[in-house]
Amino acid sequence: MNATDITPKTSHQKTIQDFDISKYMGLWYEVARYDNIFERGLVDVKAKYTLMPDNTVKVENRGRNPYGKIKTLYGTAYQPSALRPGHLRVSFFFWFSSDYNIIMLAPDYSYSVVSGRNGKLLWILARQKFLDSKTLDVIFQFMRARGFNPGKLIF
Repeated sequence: MNATDITPKTSHQKTIQDFDISKYMGLWYEVARYDNIFERGLVDVKAKYTLMPDNTVKVENRGRNPYGKIKTLYGTAYQPSALRPGHLRVSFFFWFSSDYNIIMLAPDYSYSVVSGRNGKLLWILARQKFLDSKTLDVIFQFMRARGFNPGKLIF
């Protein structure tokens, strides 16, 4: 692997460098997201991450549609390079994987901001269902500095 394989191409891909994957494990609530085809119409979305013995991550995403039916998707993730610890590759379908770039993370791992490869995907995740307005203001300032539009978020 050469340096161009791990160097982010855009600010959307610049991931955090101080990252302990074991601290990231557990339940995360989706506070807000950009609209995407996989979660369209879902509410009460949450993700559970479990570190497996082979250092891959078991991913369980769960949300509820407007009629109350629960939709659950299972996948796996892995860190492709130790040089970009906040970058994961996630796959929910064996032939398709996508970038999971942790671009902001609270020091206590209480919330994070995750983006896809080209900035069209974005999630605000937290250990609780809601974040206070002060924390959201900090996140929105960060998003704007990175070229993201907080006005596109679905809460």
